[in-house]
Amino acid sequence: MEIRRNQERNIAVEVKDLKYTYSKGLPYEKEALVSVNLLVFEGEAIGVLGHTGSGKSTLIQHLNGILMPDSGEVKIFGEKINNDKKFLKNLRKIVGIVFQFPEDELFAETVYEDVSFGPKNLGLTKEEIDERVLTSLIEVGLNESYLTRSPFSLSGGEKRRVAIASILSMRPKILVLDEPTSGLDPLGREEILKLIKRLKNDKKVTIILVSHSMEDVLSLVDRVYILNKGKVVFGGDTVSIFKDKDSIEKFDLSIPEIFILGEELKKEGFNIEEPFRDVEIAKKEIIRNLK
Repeated sequence: MEIRRNQERNIAVEVKDLKYTYSKGLPYEKEALVSVNLLVFEGEAIGVLGHTGSGKSTLIQHLNGILMPDSGEVKIFGEKINNDKKFLKNLRKIVGIVFQFPEDELFAETVYEDVSFGPKNLGLTKEEIDERVLTSLIEVGLNESYLTRSPFSLSGGEKRRVAIASILSMRPKILVLDEPTSGLDPLGREEILKLIKRLKNDKKVTIILVSHSMEDVLSLVDRVYILNKGKVVFGGDTVSIFKDKDSIEKFDLSIPEIFILGEELKKEGFNIEEPFRDVEIAKKEIIRNLK
């Protein structure tokens, strides 16, 4: 699959009138996606929000052909996804999905074997595979000393990074992350957030983040889509949605405390130039005002 760029809008992902029903025609059939429309532009990070059962996981499985639509379509860089085997193989080089708790999918005796699994299936040379494995580990903040270690001997945060490295070794242009910080301690969470920011800012990877953590969403993404009962009920700028208290309450989402702090300081007369999207921004703005 050759990437074709739209010169006007540079669209990475386009979803049109996507519908999907589980167990169709059976007594326990479930309509998971009713009519979903969304756009993701190359190089941006978007969030997909919604409660359990809203359709988030079903949606992202359509982005690299794990599931095929009942109706509607999904386009990646302008090409409509179909179930041709060759097409899907190429598609999965471009769209990488890191599912929730990806460390549970680690299987090999060494980190090298796990991270090299994808590149080996691409038919690369030994030198190319070795280069991709080491580069991917470095990208997630690990080094060559991990190559011969068992993934099962690592900490939770390290396992998560190895699992992400396994996807990065395929060199995806689009990275879909399903609850990437779930279950991690504060240090592990911070490491993963920094990694995602590096991939977006330095590697220009398009990020699609599925998360229940409003703190992660506020810190990482440019725009959000909110799903409810298989429909997109909101799509817009990340900061704007957190400023709209009525919408937040309507969708039963929470406003991150760091964001509330910034809004309260504005009311107290502080000259806040940048919304408090994370602790570093808040610290910078508070120090600037105190000076």
